[in-house]
Formats: sequence, C-alpha cells, structure tokens
Amino acid sequence: MADKLPSEFDVIVIGTGLPESITAAACSRSGQNVLHLDSRSYYGGNWASFSFSGLLSWIKEYQEENDHVEEIGAVQKNPASLISADLNHPPDSVDTASSDTSKLSEPSSEPETALVVPDVDMTLEKENCGSYTDCSQLALEPEKVENVPITEDVVDAPKKSGITYSQIVKEGRRFNIDLTSKLLYSRGLLIDLLIKSNVSRYAEFKNVTRILGYQEGSVLQVPCSRADVFNSKKLTMVEKRMLMKFLTFCLDYEQHPNEYKAYEESTFSEYLKTQKLTPILRHFVLHSIAMTSETSTSTLDGLRETKNFLQCLGRYGNTPFLFPLYGQGEIPQCFCRMCAVFGGTYCLNHAVQCLVVDKESGKCKAIIDHFGQRINAKYFIVEDSYLSEKTCSNVTYRQISRGVLITDRSILKTDSDQHISVLTVPPVEPGSAAVRVIELSSSTMTCMKGTYLIHLTCTSSKNTAREDLELVVQKLFTPYAEIELEKEELEKPGLLWALYFNMRDSSGINRDSYNDLPSNIYICSGPDYVLGNEYAVKQAKTVFQNFLPNEEFCPPPPNPEDIVFDGDSMQPDVLAPKLDTTEEIKVQKNTEEHAQE
Repeated sequence: MADKLPSEFDVIVIGTGLPESITAAACSRSGQNVLHLDSRSYYGGNWASFSFSGLLSWIKEYQEENDHVEEIGAVQKNPASLISADLNHPPDSVDTASSDTSKLSEPSSEPETALVVPDVDMTLEKENCGSYTDCSQLALEPEKVENVPITEDVVDAPKKSGITYSQIVKEGRRFNIDLTSKLLYSRGLLIDLLIKSNVSRYAEFKNVTRILGYQEGSVLQVPCSRADVFNSKKLTMVEKRMLMKFLTFCLDYEQHPNEYKAYEESTFSEYLKTQKLTPILRHFVLHSIAMTSETSTSTLDGLRETKNFLQCLGRYGNTPFLFPLYGQGEIPQCFCRMCAVFGGTYCLNHAVQCLVVDKESGKCKAIIDHFGQRINAKYFIVEDSYLSEKTCSNVTYRQISRGVLITDRSILKTDSDQHISVLTVPPVEPGSAAVRVIELSSSTMTCMKGTYLIHLTCTSSKNTAREDLELVVQKLFTPYAEIELEKEELEKPGLLWALYFNMRDSSGINRDSYNDLPSNIYICSGPDYVLGNEYAVKQAKTVFQNFLPNEEFCPPPPNPEDIVFDGDSMQPDVLAPKLDTTEEIKVQKNTEEHAQE
C-alpha cells in the first residue's frame, strides 16, 4: 500500500470534470489546502479525451461483448446506446452502500453517521489501474450493463476508401476524441477565466474557420463578418443589405425595444418572419448564427444569442469560436495543473467509500477512502455521479445523444485541410431535435492526417443515440458499405467508423432536489448540451463563493518581478499587470499544418 495521505485538508474535491477542476484551482490559488481525488485513471470524467485505443478500452467497459466490430445487428436487439445516467453511474447491481462504515471510521467523540458515495471506476485499462483501485471489486460488470455503445468500423471497407481500420488503430495515438463536444466563445466566460488566471499558458487553441448551414440537402458556408457577407456568392445584393441591416440591429437591440416588444411572447422564428428576411437569411440567422430552436426559443433569447455571436467575431479570427489543440479534455487538466502549482494534492485511481456526517451539526466531517483512511476537511465538492442512488432518488435527468465519426473527407470540400467547421442541421422530422455537428481536421491534433473527426450532439428524444442521429448521418455521409466508387466520384464523405452513445445532462438541477445533503457538500454537474462552457464556469464560481465569499475567484498570478523576498518567505507585492487579451491566448494560425507529434 502506498504512503498514507495527510489526514487534514481544507477542501476535498471528488471528480476531475471541468467545474470541479476550476473550483479546485480557485481554492488552491486562494491558499486553501486542496485534495483532489478521482476513482478513474484519467482526468476529466465526462469531459475527458481519449486516444483511439483508449476509447476502445473505454467502450469495452460498457459492452456486453468484448468484440466491438460489426455488432450493429446484435446490439439493436437490446435497445441501447451507452450508459447515460449510466455513463459514470453504475447499474443497481454495483453499489457500495452496504459498506460497514463504523469499522472504517476513526474513533471520534462526536456522534456521526455515514452518507454513502458509491464508487464508479471508469478506468481505461483494468490491468493498469495502479496501486489505488481494486478493479475486481469496483469495475462495472459487462454482462450487467443494459446500455452499450454502438460502433461501426472499416474492417471490411473497400480499399478504395484509402484509409483502413488497421491504419486507424496503428495511428490511434494521433486521435484525441472528446466525450463531450464543445467550443469556446472568444468572449465567453471560460476564455476570460483562462486569461485572468493565466491558465491559458498551459494550452494552445485554433480558430474555428467555418460556420456552415444545411438547407435543401446542401451544406453551405454561412457568411458571418461584413466581409464574408459581401463576398458571398450564395446571396443576392439585396439579401446582403437585408442581412447586414438586421445584424446591425441585433448588436444593440436593447436600445430599440419598440422593434421587438410586440413579439416578446412569440418565438424567435416567428419574429424573423416579420423582419422582411428571405427564407435563406432566416435559416442562416436561426440555425447558424443564433443556433437556437425553431419552436421553443423566445424572441428575446434569440436576439441575445445573435448579439453574443456577433460580439465574439473578430477577437481571434473570422468566427466567434476557438477549439483547444488536443481536444476539450485539455481544459480540465490545465486547471488541475494550476491547482497543483499552488499546492493541491492529486490522486487518480483513488476511490471514496463514504462521507462521514456529524449527526448534531448535519455537516460532513470527513471521507473514508478505499484504504479505510479517514481524511478530514471543512468543505467537500462532489461530482454528482458519485452520489448514492438514495441521495439522487428525486432527481430527474435529461439525456444527450452523442455520435463520434471518422470520415475520409470534409462535409464541405475545399482546397485546405486546415478547416474546423461547425454546422447545425435543423430537425429532420417532427419531434426530433436539431443536431450540432463539429468537424475537426488533423490540424487540431485530434485525428490522423487524411481523416476528419466528426462530433454530433443533440438532446435525446428517442430510445437511443443512434436513432436520434442516424438520419443526419445518412444525409451527410456515405456509409462505408457503399464506398465503391473513387473518392472524386462520391458526393458525400465516406464514413469510416462510428460510435453512438448517450450522456446524462445533470445541469440546472436544484440543490434541494438531493436528499439529506449536508450544507458543506457542494455538487457539480457533468456537461450540458449547449455549445459553450458558460454553465461550468458559473457553477464553479458559485460553489467557490458559497464557502469563500470574501476571496477573489481565480485572481491573476503574482508577477515574479514583483515578489518581495523576506527571509525564507515570499509574498507577492503587486499582482501581475493586465496584458492585452489578444496576447494571452495562444491561437495557432491556419496557414500551415502543425506537425503531428
């Protein structure tokens, strides 16, 4: 057994998702002694990124059969996509609620009880778990998992496709595949936080180069900036003037309430019809700029989202969005690094058996880890998937349907292989949801050269993720079984490999929904459906300010030149001066392919 951890901390954080990692960094930066634990063998939880082989190992944890190849027919008989509440949340048969905590707790004069936290081990490879986790007791049992991922691959794909499955496996380390698919708004809360805290120095970004639209069976590039609008060959001169006039209004719509006041109770789609915009312009604004629902988004929300899009243009490039090199999973790790720099203690593969609660005060006093060690703390931050079923019995979760595809070409052919594109496909049938498509080229360090990595996301409306997404996949891509022509003759990119799964969306759940939650335990949710990361940042800031209301949230680091040495102590005298924001985010230019490492 490894050396024991210290028995006293100020803050214990369980789970390494984005909101937990931001909160841990903020606490450590404010001088709190932080212990950050995760029962998994990797950082990020549902925000993680995997290599191709790592993803296959992750899939096997949730499949009934070890062989993932060509299991489409067999899988469909058991209606399933992957684990949603389920992803990071075990079936009823896996539960440590029966742990005898009276034998694990250290003697104490205070009356205490235990709030059980079932452990969930989502290790990549059970044989490499290390000394902390007993996988034989804690890993999910494949034959007991009802929801399994559905995969397609190119084992039998025609050689004319150019890319074989063995090539993908061989080059698997070139892939960094995100479990959650998001982008960073260039003037969003996460970018501001990365700059303010100087965590941006740990990461590098690329600008999203294209905003695409889907109309009448065709993928089109949507003009965003003034230059794009007037250079567009898809719009007439009259349409260009209409669009520029409307977008100019949206930038300061609050100053002209008479223009929209009569439509506040209407949907944004209905409001657009009153603005003398042509159908193609309404389509671009609704689906590609505001990126809102045709049936449920109000006029004010639509105007707000349009303004936010426009305000983010031009800060780092010609679109509002940035994408982190090597994937979204890099961002939680950046904040974990900041926490460690300021003294935070990290333990992966380290499970928690229960939380110890004082009966008199109702507050949590300590955790009991899987070694039986009691570790005391003042505050506890817990990712919600670690909570017991009893604690969450009154919680209702939404579902997110996800698809990950590997293709041989871009969905909109160009001469450049540098593009990062985002496309919203409107609902393809009544009752279904719009599907967000993010296409990543090899320049993002997320896939091998000659391929594209496609992420599809929508709110779940059917039984499985595949049912939610398959119609869109059929519209945009050619299945590998049909790739019989030369590449140049194919109208659509060839689909080489596909994975479908569901994720639980636990965002927006009121704290009061949890049963018997001690006042010093703060809950963080997993990823939500929306494109940006605003909710995660707001959540982390709220949690931090609940127990450290007088401390600044992730202040700038001290400038080394201004640190005053006094004997053996170091105290920052002046905080680092604020630099121009464009110098504080490293955005890789799109003019040359970044060398694969």
